Amino acid sequence: MITVGLADDEPLFTAGLTMILDAQPDMRVLWQAIDGADAIRQHDHEVPGILLLDIQMPTLDGLAATQRLITAGTASKIIILTTFDTDEYVLTAIESGASGFLVKNTAPGDVVAAIRTVHDGDAVISPGPTRRLFTTFRKRPGTTPAELSRTDSRLAEELTPRERDILALIARGLTNQEICDQLWLTMPTIKTHIGNLRAKTQSRDRVQLALFALRVGIAELT
Repeated sequence: MITVGLADDEPLFTAGLTMILDAQPDMRVLWQAIDGADAIRQHDHEVPGILLLDIQMPTLDGLAATQRLITAGTASKIIILTTFDTDEYVLTAIESGASGFLVKNTAPGDVVAAIRTVHDGDAVISPGPTRRLFTTFRKRPGTTPAELSRTDSRLAEELTPRERDILALIARGLTNQEICDQLWLTMPTIKTHIGNLRAKTQSRDRVQLALFALRVGIAELT
């Protein structure tokens, strides 16, 4: 059973999402929180497998809550809910250890699928805001090719041409199936390549792979 904690300052949003998730045979919402501070309190009382945190909340926002929970060693996997005007904050949350982000107007079926994906150990990148989010990342000091660390440069040089192709598509927010369709490869082959990419780039999940791709200049969002 996938247990979920929700934090958003819009009660109608969390109530509606709770109805959708509780209707799934493999999911149960443990609690709903009105802000980050409330989410931490409830998390400390009952730890869910997945946390969905809105980035913009009063008292304590989703970014600060993410940082505190991860610093404290939470066993929960965190998904950030965002809008297009909070790119920099979401990027910080992901770098802090969140397992991905979804725009708040994501279709219910896609939210359910994303929760299952994160629960299974992968990460989610909502393709809608990916372009702006990673453009923001590329403009940060220390993320241009001339400023790459020796480690990043060495790791990038060890990638095969096919691995670089797949890494670029991951950074664009494509799913495994979409990568299969575009490169005419089987799903087992894609999964093997992604596993190798994680090991070679020292990335813990799909989001970290995307950040690495942009950091070393493999992915170009045009």
